[in-house]
Formats: sequence, C-alpha cells, structure tokens
Amino acid sequence: HLDVDGLKVLVGANGSGKSTLLRALHGLLPLAQGQRVARPGAGQAMLFQRPYMLRTSALHNVALGLWLAGHAWAPARRLAQEAIERFGLVASAGQPAHTLSGGQQQRLAFARAWARRPAVLMLDEPTASLDPHAKRDIESLMSQWASEPQPDGLARTLVFASHNLGQVKRLATRVLFLREG
Repeated sequence: HLDVDGLKVLVGANGSGKSTLLRALHGLLPLAQGQRVARPGAGQAMLFQRPYMLRTSALHNVALGLWLAGHAWAPARRLAQEAIERFGLVASAGQPAHTLSGGQQQRLAFARAWARRPAVLMLDEPTASLDPHAKRDIESLMSQWASEPQPDGLARTLVFASHNLGQVKRLATRVLFLREG
C-alpha cells in the first residue's frame, strides 16, 4: 500500500524487484496475491528506463499518446504543444523523436505522460545513463510535477526506482527498501 502524494522511492539491489513492483502497480504484471486499489478516476502513467519513441516527430509522439487515450486530434495537438513548451523541447518538436539524445528522450517521455495529467506517475530509473545536467533537469521536473495539485485539487503521487542515494535523499518523501522481491 502506498499512501497518496509526494515522491516515493523504491531502492534496493539489482534484482530486488523494483521494476517488477512498478510494473505490477501499473497493471502490466499480474499480482501473485492481493489487489491493486486506485483512487476512482485517478489516471496513472509510467515512464520506463529506456522510453519508447515512435518514428515520428517529438510533437507527434506526445499528440499520438493523447489521441490514443481518447482525445480528438486538434485538442491532442494543442496539449502536446503545451507539454513540449513546458518541458523545454520546442527546438526539437519537429525532429524525429528517436534521434533525440537520451536526456531529451526522457524529457519527451515525461512530457507525454504529463500531458495526460495523471494523478500517479511511476518512473523506472528515470535518470539512469544520463549526464549530470540531464539528471538535474529530470529531477527538477519530477519535483515540479509532484508539487503541482491536480485540477480537482488532490495531490499527485510519484513513485520511482533509483540506485542513486543522493537523488533519493534530495527527492524522497518516503523510501521503500526492497530485498529479494
């Protein structure tokens, strides 16, 4: 059980079950026991360690995610443009997403999730393999996202896995240590 709001961090050795727990919480893996309980109407999104980029522009990667979630194309494109601007990707909006740097792809994946306005966001090692500047940018975006209230006034929850104990100390409101699953 994870209480709502703030930044929750999953820490543990490789193979301890961090990624598996995130995937189970997101509904991508079945639970061996127990059940997932979500706040009614609370959407959620997940960012993977290596985000998947469609072979289209950065802007269309965000817009297509919204369109697939049920938005009409024109509003999806407007929301995508807003997300691209908010995440500092305007100069890359027309560039094929798969050609962006690792840090830019992570920002784009974050923008795609942010545009859906989820109440819960799960990130699997969001800053792994990024240079120090890109790590700081992603950490800042994580903090900003978690501190913004939902349109309904309810708090947001961000759950992420990390090996970086400095990052955990800087960001976490709660730490969950996993060992052997």
